[in-house]
Amino acid sequence: MKTFGKYIRELREIQGLPLRKVAAALDIDTSILSKIERNERRATTKMLPVFSKTPNEPEKNIQIEFIKSTIFSDLGELEYLETGLRENLNLLKENL
Repeated sequence: MKTFGKYIRELREIQGLPLRKVAAALDIDTSILSKIERNERRATTKMLPVFSKTPNEPEKNIQIEFIKSTIFSDLGELEYLETGLRENLNLLKENL
């Protein structure tokens, strides 16, 4: 599975944006963004809108990739992950 960091790096490279420009938009150091792209550090949810503006990618896609990557990396080995996700989806639907 593609990690969120790799996804973000690919978007940045497709747009031809230097690391420093995206880091500046996020108001973080380039070393931090580099670590996020290498999955040595995790992006925050506050960064997602900026990621969607900088590489010109819809925020919906950014959020979906972030959610997928986070769930897979944090919970992917759990035996009952699918059941837990279904139950959470049901709760979300009830509360929307």
